[in-house]
Amino acid sequence: MANSRAVRNVTQARHVAIIMDGNGRWATQRGMPRLFGHKRGVDAVRSAVKACPDLGVTHLTLYAFSTENWKRSAEEVSGLMRLLRLFIQKEVVSLVSNGVRLRFIGRRDRFSNNLRALMAMAEAQTEQGAAMNLTIALDYGGRDEMTRAVKKIAKRVAAGELTPEQIDEDLITAHLDTADLPEPDLVIRTSGECRTSNFLLWQAAYSEYDFVALNWPDFNPEAFKASLDNFLARDRRFGAVSK
Repeated sequence: MANSRAVRNVTQARHVAIIMDGNGRWATQRGMPRLFGHKRGVDAVRSAVKACPDLGVTHLTLYAFSTENWKRSAEEVSGLMRLLRLFIQKEVVSLVSNGVRLRFIGRRDRFSNNLRALMAMAEAQTEQGAAMNLTIALDYGGRDEMTRAVKKIAKRVAAGELTPEQIDEDLITAHLDTADLPEPDLVIRTSGECRTSNFLLWQAAYSEYDFVALNWPDFNPEAFKASLDNFLARDRRFGAVSK
């Protein structure tokens, strides 16, 4: 894979992926329930999306709910689902008017029929958006995504559509949830935690990472720009040697 990437001068990060961590901590520090932090986190999402055009970001992928987040309390999960529905209902018109295409990656079978229908509606209504791509990862896990991709490929091999020798990195990529998206240039994680948390494991193989101390509700456009400036200062070699 490294051989397919040439050393290049990077002028900006086109695709930024963000692990939006710290909503609950932000609320707890203020003596508020965790759901209050998630509500403020939605405001930070709106702010980040609005900042993207000026920052040169054409693709923004947000880790909103992981396959492991179902382990949280029923009250918190229910609250998160309500916030998700409200976000979709309130933001679709704005996304359409600003040329933003909204997509969801991850599993959908564990969501309610109502929420699945709402997600599909939002994707259809924003499909023509050409100014920016917003992707939200819901019930998403990198390992789960790769497992599902392997199963799809295995079925094609079993059906005689493919031979094992035809399986390569491009084929695997084509069976991932992000098949039609570019790989992220930069992955940001807020809250000071320094781990990938099962996010875009395949896609971020050559991404730069920036671990930011701020909790997600405090991640404003200035912090976003600081992460991008940090990214631009790095030498991306993709396994090669700088000249």
